[in-house]
Amino acid sequence: MSVIPAAAKAQIEQLRAEVAQLHGELPRWGLVVWTAGNVSARVPGQELMIIKPSGVPYDELTPDNMVVTNLQGEVVDGTGKASSDTASHAYVYRHRPDVGGVVHTHSTYATAWAARREPIPCVLTMMGDEFGGPIPVGPLALIGDDSIGRGIVATLAHSRSPAVLMANHGVFTIGANAKAAVKAAVLTEEVARTVHIARQLGELTPLDSADIDRLYDRYQNVYGQ
Repeated sequence: MSVIPAAAKAQIEQLRAEVAQLHGELPRWGLVVWTAGNVSARVPGQELMIIKPSGVPYDELTPDNMVVTNLQGEVVDGTGKASSDTASHAYVYRHRPDVGGVVHTHSTYATAWAARREPIPCVLTMMGDEFGGPIPVGPLALIGDDSIGRGIVATLAHSRSPAVLMANHGVFTIGANAKAAVKAAVLTEEVARTVHIARQLGELTPLDSADIDRLYDRYQNVYGQ
């Protein structure tokens, strides 16, 4: 079992507080029900991650009950059992060193697209900005091992999207940190809902790839502070 280096303890306590707070954003934006869903964060410079405990209601989550695991998914510190999605999050961190946060939700509209195994087409400037194209669909993978993580990594290797719709399951998002992954999850549900409504009104018109490239470059490299 991994041991937490003394130099990392303060950083881990800070990340525990951040991950606990970010879990509150999931019900706030209507992305989860009951105890479903989770947020995790990589501990920078360490082979460790922090994730939600399994089966604990969102209003009972605190920094103290966040679970620290190594990147094999083994609990290093914490009194509870780690989320059942821990192996998948850990697989993503092991194979994507650029990823600092992972989020999983079953948000209604995005999961409906996943149930259809249908990518969300890039028909909104917001999608060009955040996703750089369509939101792709990953393979059907059952929970219990790192199969979901393998599907996430394989699918996003060919996409600029920080989100993947895992077939018949739900949404997984990645980011440079946990907050960025939560933002991607919020925007995934927003565009899934909007594009669904637009499709009820008639035929969709995808954005031109050159326009998507310009939108993505501006948003990623120029927009904001």
